[in-house]
Amino acid sequence: MTAGTEMSGPRGTLPREVPSASQDSVPLLEAKGLNVWFGRHRRQALRDVSFRLAPGQRLGLIGQSGSGKSVTALAVMGLLPDTARTTGSIRFEGRELLGAPERALAALRGRDIAMVFQEPMTALDPTMRVGRQAAEAVRLHASATSRATRRRVIEAFAEVELPDPERVADAFPHELSGGQRQRVLLATALLNRPRLILCDEPTTALDVTVQAHVLDLLDRSLAASGAACLFISHDLAVVARVCQDIMVVFDGAIVETGPVARLLANPSHPYTRGLIAAARLDEAAPGSRLPTVEDFLRGTGS
Repeated sequence: MTAGTEMSGPRGTLPREVPSASQDSVPLLEAKGLNVWFGRHRRQALRDVSFRLAPGQRLGLIGQSGSGKSVTALAVMGLLPDTARTTGSIRFEGRELLGAPERALAALRGRDIAMVFQEPMTALDPTMRVGRQAAEAVRLHASATSRATRRRVIEAFAEVELPDPERVADAFPHELSGGQRQRVLLATALLNRPRLILCDEPTTALDVTVQAHVLDLLDRSLAASGAACLFISHDLAVVARVCQDIMVVFDGAIVETGPVARLLANPSHPYTRGLIAAARLDEAAPGSRLPTVEDFLRGTGS
């Protein structure tokens, strides 16, 4: 299934049109027939997942909890547990990632491909100052003095509008607010100017006001860097704000893909219609029965 790249999306938030990855060109990222199983009983988490991501494109991956969204991102990063069984192909700039040596994957992580995790309190080491943690991303991929590295970290913290970035760099994670910790993760991901950023529910734990600010920062950061983004979320409104295109995943399989505006206006799969209906529950009449996603799958939703 190929992700489209038409310029679309509500509120005019997208800064520029990005050309689609044609069948003849080499996409930045391409998954083909990706399958993942876990556990002794081989529970299948991904089922024949295929997509293409062009340089600079923003692609949303949306679905309910347990649908396979995070597994897709971890497979791209090469961070699935050793117990996982994986088949298919994941290529970055034409290079196969599945089965690649750990040394080769480590060279890509943080330099060419970076990830912003959902919960910064688990992604950040509570015993280390955040500036030192961010500096590791620089030290692993570049030769620089400690002074130059710290200066780059301070600049990155300033770019994501962290107040008093020098103070923040010397703080421990528990001394920062949730929004500040998430901006630390975003700044760290951007430090080496990666060509691809994976965002796994990066605003889920934030209140609405802070969430909007972080999304604005992400939008501007992607526009400035030109990086492509695979944005994972269960929130349609968030994906529509950030992305040009959406992939809908249900029970480990991609069931629908398309430009944001078209897919939201005219969804073809009943699961997608159920997700859209769930996002509009505040429009339901008081006392009325609320439709579930299962209703749409059975064809009884409206």
